[in-house]
Amino acid sequence: MQNVIGIGELLWDILPTEKKLGGAPCNFVYHAQQQGANGMVISAVGDDNLGMEMMDVLKEKKIFTGLIQVNDRPTSKVDVTLNRGGIPEYRIHENVAWDYIKFNQKIAKLVAEADIICFGSLAQRSVITRQSIEKILKSCKADALIVFDINLRQSYFGKEIIESSLKFCNVLKLNEDELPIVSELLKLSSPDHEGQIKELIKKYHLQLVAFTRGSEGSLLVTPTEKSELATPKVQVKDTIGAGDSFTAAMMVGFSQEQSLQELHRKAVEISGFVCASVGAMPNYN
Repeated sequence: MQNVIGIGELLWDILPTEKKLGGAPCNFVYHAQQQGANGMVISAVGDDNLGMEMMDVLKEKKIFTGLIQVNDRPTSKVDVTLNRGGIPEYRIHENVAWDYIKFNQKIAKLVAEADIICFGSLAQRSVITRQSIEKILKSCKADALIVFDINLRQSYFGKEIIESSLKFCNVLKLNEDELPIVSELLKLSSPDHEGQIKELIKKYHLQLVAFTRGSEGSLLVTPTEKSELATPKVQVKDTIGAGDSFTAAMMVGFSQEQSLQELHRKAVEISGFVCASVGAMPNYN
């Protein structure tokens, strides 16, 4: 069984009719556990009612809470609006609990045993959490799969964060909105998406890049092969967490040395299921 860790934001998605547990690292861990992995989240909540409620929901979902810190900042909330296609837009509040994640020896010990670690750019908006993430990634074992799920949100990113994150990771996940931004910031020379992905693989010694394009399909590329699949037609309720579920299924399969086509099919299937459900962490049964 793989040990999987997600690092970063932990929040309530405030939807038009209800609130749902969310945050890309937590979504990733939840879906990895549904694929048989053992998952943990490194994050922080506030010492408030929303934080305590969040801890209860995490326990209900059987997500290990021993690496989730409690501090005096408010538990994070994100206002979510959905367009007619179920595509979310987010308004993310600042100065919240996960902006103040602190590195400690308990984290170092468990990270050293992790097979898969996932992090993004959003949690690095805070200097404190960014420095903690760097220390965490330096504590990984040599053969760990380190996934940079770039997850660009609002203005919380820049060239320095993207470049330093790419130097830490060996797997990259990004979507059709993010690749052009990355290409421009890093001054990639290729005119097409596949060429840009190959440049990133070569420059940063990546084992795998996942490029998702919403309803237009997805592409997985390694140094030696690629897999391209269409997006299945489903009745979309919302797309919140679909990318995270795709990454989770893909990474569990990749760590098990499944064929690229097999793990890709599974990732597409799981993300379609999430799109047809409400919220980022729907029940599988």
